[in-house]
Amino acid sequence: MTKALQFSKLIFGANVFGWTVDQAESFNLLDYALEHGISSIDTADMYSVWVPGHQGGESERIIGQWLKQTPSNRDKITLITKVGMKMSDTQQGLSKKYIKQAIEDSLKRLNTDYVDVYLSHCADEHTPIEETLSAYADLLQEGKVLNIGASNYSGAQLLQALHTSTEKGLPQYSVFEPEYSLVDREQYETEYQPVCESHDLKVITYFSLASGFLTGKYRTLADVEKSSRKDMVLKYFNERGLNILTTLDQLAAKYHAEVSEVALAWTMAHPSITAPIASATSIQQLASLVNATQLTLEAEDIALLTQVSQY
Repeated sequence: MTKALQFSKLIFGANVFGWTVDQAESFNLLDYALEHGISSIDTADMYSVWVPGHQGGESERIIGQWLKQTPSNRDKITLITKVGMKMSDTQQGLSKKYIKQAIEDSLKRLNTDYVDVYLSHCADEHTPIEETLSAYADLLQEGKVLNIGASNYSGAQLLQALHTSTEKGLPQYSVFEPEYSLVDREQYETEYQPVCESHDLKVITYFSLASGFLTGKYRTLADVEKSSRKDMVLKYFNERGLNILTTLDQLAAKYHAEVSEVALAWTMAHPSITAPIASATSIQQLASLVNATQLTLEAEDIALLTQVSQY
């Protein structure tokens, strides 16, 4: 099967499906996203295993039900899912045997016979990278997977995987999914960006709004203390983080936009970033993500944000 890999300017993060958003509202969000140009969807087999009573696969299953209801949407979307993170004691890792089983489970839940991008969700130190890439070679040959990539690898692990592909004549990762945002720049820019640029990898970023910090909803320590994401947001609550928010406030006023829209527009303007991933739990939030894709910052404002967020 041939289908050119194309990502929308922003990728919808479906980790919220079946967790903080029920099936009916998930369907509404997917319909709205597709109608407004957000046609790439990022999920994973283990979403949302962290919720008490969940086994994983909840997000994939909701997407699958949506596709079952409107099968014509399958060709209109770029569907990303992942394998490797722990779902149970017997469901984890990147061995050939497990990958072969995991893709069948994901395809069944997703109600599709292929995924556009299949990502190694994290490195597996117990499995040689050749074995993992060999499994992907089979899935690519069978048409069950159209492109492969990785997430949560170190720069060294990513480079090793790319070199192994060349040395062994195995398929190569073409997509990388790192953490990246205005407040989390250093690891991507110093460790990953040189590798991604030299190997022409498409880069899709997670935590693009820094667990909500870049929405501007955390203005005081009291705001942080009340949040279920306290442990994730507290590290940004320092002079640098607050200076970034102040600058975002100024630019949001200038562009008549939300703080989060300006933060995402800055990421989308980065030459080596293909698209940021962001989630929404309501149509209102999703409409703001759509606005972000239509916002073009002036060069001086991109430079200002880059300067104020220097590490």
